[in-house]
Amino acid sequence: MKLDEVPQDDSPTYSGHKKLLYAVDEKGHYHKVQSSGWDVESFATKLAVDDLNQQTLDAYQDAKAGLVSPLAYHMLKARLDITSLAQATGKFEWQIKRHLKPKIFAKLSDQKLQTYADIINISLEKLKSLPSQP
Repeated sequence: MKLDEVPQDDSPTYSGHKKLLYAVDEKGHYHKVQSSGWDVESFATKLAVDDLNQQTLDAYQDAKAGLVSPLAYHMLKARLDITSLAQATGKFEWQIKRHLKPKIFAKLSDQKLQTYADIINISLEKLKSLPSQP
């Protein structure tokens, strides 16, 4: 990207902050340039956030219906997925998937559940239940 092509679209996703980009001058040298945002990037970010919010809402409704454990909702609310939760807890992905089943989740010890609560940064009581609103 050339110096004069660095987008300055005042993206709302930047919340007034700037992003450091690298651009090339007319001699081919790289320079640090601050950008206030790019409409295309802002649009893509908004789509991704909307999708994450929908996944979280779906998990909340599924947990309310007893189709998945509360862990599914709390995991997504914390912007974690099965892979990242497995990495953070040191568990295998198949174990996380298994713990998303309500019957299995209900049998887990408080010690195992506390591991999830610590990673998600909520209390053990909150992990075991759902809020009244998503």
